[in-house]
Amino acid sequence: MIVPALVLITILLQAVTCSSIKINFREKEKEVLDQILGPGRYDARIRPSGVNGTDGPAIVRVNLFVRSIATISDIKMEYSVQLTFREQWLDERLKFNDFGGKLKYLTLTESNRVWMPDLFFANEKEGHTHNIIMPNVYIRIFPYGSVLYSIRISLTLSCPMNLKLYPLDRQTCSLRMASYGWTTNDLVFLWKEGDPVQVVKNLHLPRFTLEKFLTDYCNSKTNTGEYSCLKVDLLFKREFSYYLIQIYIPCCMLVIVSWVSFWLDQGAVPARVSLGVTTLLTMATQTSGINASLPPVSYTKAIDVWTGVCLTFVFGALLEFALVNYASRSDMHRENMKKQRRQCELEHAASMDATSDLIDTDSNAAFAMKPLVRHPGDPMSLEKVRQCEIHMQQARPNCCKSWLSKFPTRSKRIDVISRITFPLVFAVFNVIYWSTYLFREDSEES
Repeated sequence: MIVPALVLITILLQAVTCSSIKINFREKEKEVLDQILGPGRYDARIRPSGVNGTDGPAIVRVNLFVRSIATISDIKMEYSVQLTFREQWLDERLKFNDFGGKLKYLTLTESNRVWMPDLFFANEKEGHTHNIIMPNVYIRIFPYGSVLYSIRISLTLSCPMNLKLYPLDRQTCSLRMASYGWTTNDLVFLWKEGDPVQVVKNLHLPRFTLEKFLTDYCNSKTNTGEYSCLKVDLLFKREFSYYLIQIYIPCCMLVIVSWVSFWLDQGAVPARVSLGVTTLLTMATQTSGINASLPPVSYTKAIDVWTGVCLTFVFGALLEFALVNYASRSDMHRENMKKQRRQCELEHAASMDATSDLIDTDSNAAFAMKPLVRHPGDPMSLEKVRQCEIHMQQARPNCCKSWLSKFPTRSKRIDVISRITFPLVFAVFNVIYWSTYLFREDSEES
C-alpha cells in the first residue's frame, strides 16, 4: 500500500512541475531570428530563387491601400496621395520551425536585414515616409518563407492633363511602379490576386470625384533590358457644381446686366457708358482670374470659349451704345434740316402769293385752255393708273416695318432691335455650347 501511494505522489508532483513551466515564445523568436539571419547564414545581397526553387525570376506580388488624396493641381499637373504600400514574395532561405503553429510570423523593422525588391515610383515628384511615433514600416516573415513588406508613404505624382473640356472634363492620373535595376529575367512584379487596390470609403476630394480605378502592366524596354512595371489608373471626374456657381452663373449675370443699357434713354450718356465700361472690366477681371488658376496651354479650352463669347457680348453692348449715340445725333441733324426746309417752303409760298396778286387777269386769255378731265381711253390716264397700282403694291404694309414705324428715330429702332437680338443670339449660343461639350464629354467617357 505504501509503494502505490509514493508512485501517485511522484506523478502528481511531476504534473504540477510541468504545468508551472511555460515556454516563452518571445525568446524563441530571438533564437529563430538568430538562426535564419545570423552571420554567415543569410546574405541580403542575393535575390531569392524562382518558383519551386528554380533559377527563374523572383515573383513579387503588390497591393495598395489608398488612404487619402490631398490635392489635384491643374496648374502644376500633379496630385498628392497617401497610401499603404505592400509587397509579398517567397524566400525559401527564411523558412523556420513554427513550434506547432505557436509562431505565426516574425516581425522586423529593419528592411536591410533581408533582400528587398528595388521598386521605385516612375512618375514621382516628391515623396517621404512617416516616422511618427515610430517608423510606419514592418516586415513579416512567415514559417514557409513568405515575406510581407508594408510601409506608409506620401507621394506627389505627376499627372499630365488634357484640359480641352475644362471644366467639363475627366482626368486619368496614373501611379507607376517599376524595377530599377533587376530585369524581368531576375524580378517580376505582379498584382496580388483578388483585390490588389483598395480605397478608403470616406474619400473626399476637392473639386473632384474618384469614379473608378484600373490596374494594368506597363513593362518597359530599354537598351539595358526589359523591366517589370505595374500601374494604377485613377479616373477623376471634375465637380461641375463649383464652376457653375463660381464662373458660369456670374458670367451670365454680367452679360444680362450689360443689356440694361438697351432700356435706358439715348440721352442718358453717363449711365450707359458707366454701365458698359463696368461690366466690361468686371468680365475681363473674371477671365483673368480663371486663366490664373490654369496652366498656359496651346489649345482652346471650353472655359475659354465661354468667357470669350461672354466678353464679346458685353463689348458688343458697349459698341451698340456708340452706334445709338451716332444715330441719335444724325436724327437730330436730319430733324433740324427738315425744320429749315419747312421754313423755306413757307417763306417761298408767301412770296409767291404776293406776286400772283399783282398779275393782270387778262393775260390768262392768251393761253389755250386745257381739259381738266381726260377720257377713259386716254393713254396718259392709263399710265397713271398703272403707276398707282405699282406704288400700292410696293407700299403694302410689312409687319416688321409697321412695327418699327412706331419708333420714329433710328436710334430708338437700334435699341429695340438690340433688345431682341442680343438675348436671342445668346440663347442660341448656350444651346450650341452645352450640347457640343456635353456630347463630347459623353463620347470621350464611352
